[in-house]
Amino acid sequence: MKHSLLLAFSVLIYATSFAQHSLEKLWESDSTTLKGPESVLFDSISNSLIVSSMKSGSVVRMGLDGKVITSEWITGLNSNKGSALLKGLFYTAEPTSVAVVDIDKASILKRIPVDSAVNLNDVAMNSKGVLYVSDTRAGKVFRIKKGKSSLYLDNMPGANGLLTINKDLYVLTSTSFLKVDSKKVVTTIADGFESGLDGIVMIAKNEFIISNYKGVLYYVNVDGTKQILLDTRANNIMSNDISYDRKTKTLYVPSFGTNRVISYKLK
Repeated sequence: MKHSLLLAFSVLIYATSFAQHSLEKLWESDSTTLKGPESVLFDSISNSLIVSSMKSGSVVRMGLDGKVITSEWITGLNSNKGSALLKGLFYTAEPTSVAVVDIDKASILKRIPVDSAVNLNDVAMNSKGVLYVSDTRAGKVFRIKKGKSSLYLDNMPGANGLLTINKDLYVLTSTSFLKVDSKKVVTTIADGFESGLDGIVMIAKNEFIISNYKGVLYYVNVDGTKQILLDTRANNIMSNDISYDRKTKTLYVPSFGTNRVISYKLK
């Protein structure tokens, strides 16, 4: 009897925790400035958004209200996608290299070539300045340390979204959510997703939101339980490389196909 009551209570807690997660739309940007926004990055220092306008090879600065601050903050990029910030530098993935940008000058300092890269996509940087970049088409993850690239992970079909937390690297393949420790031991957190996983953010300890570029946002717990937060496929609204402000619990979602960034409050 006690076992049955405990099981019932556990199921109730599980259901309640999922019922507490939902998204409330706050705003969406205009559809004229951005050209194929593949990635959005919340910058806590400038309190603004940095958006990769992939089809125009530029980066757009946007306010937290969705209004454009600088329409061509950085130009001269090539199919720029995922991005990262550290110590005054902005890093963004091009097909076969990572561009390094001086934030204050808004100018490209250099490009770090990635040997054998086919189509680089997302980037993530740890606190020590080690950069990881996924190659979606090749199914690989590269590591850039002290300006030099090397293969870090192979056999990662559709490798896309990356996130660093302490010594661990979190990786989205096309259909799976993985954790890779410092010894390259791979643990599957959750799998069985529809093909097309794209972006990943941590919303609290052991809790994540991941996106499928086709237009699905998932809440995922480290124990593998998952919930669909939003599905906009019927309206052809994509969900690409997302970003999150933990202080205000605001999720920023670029929609590549509709040339917009959409903001949601996580509840």
